[in-house]
Amino acid sequence: MSDAAAPMQVDDITPDTVRVSGVLIFANAAKALDVMAAAVAREGRRVLDLSGVTRSDSAGLACVLAVLSEAAERGRPLTVRNMPEGMHLLASVCEVEGLMA
Repeated sequence: MSDAAAPMQVDDITPDTVRVSGVLIFANAAKALDVMAAAVAREGRRVLDLSGVTRSDSAGLACVLAVLSEAAERGRPLTVRNMPEGMHLLASVCEVEGLMA
C-alpha cells in the first residue's frame, strides 16, 4: 500500500479523547485536518492521542498544530499524548515542541 492510500482514521469513541491513527502526510493532510478538527470540536474533547500514528511528515505536524490552535481559539485547549518519535523529533527541530503541550 502506498503512503497516499494509507488510511488515516480518527476515533472519538472515548468521551474526552480523539485518537488519530494511520499516516499523516502531505498526501492526506487536507482531509486529515478537516476530520481531526471536526472531532476535537465536539463537546468535552480534551486529549489528542497520537499513539496510532504510524508515519508523519511536516504536513502531519502542521495538521496537529492547526487543530491545537483552533481548539485554543475556541477556549478548549487540548493535551497531546503519545506523540510518535518522528513527529516529536520534527517538532523539536522546528522548535514548536512548546506548542504541543
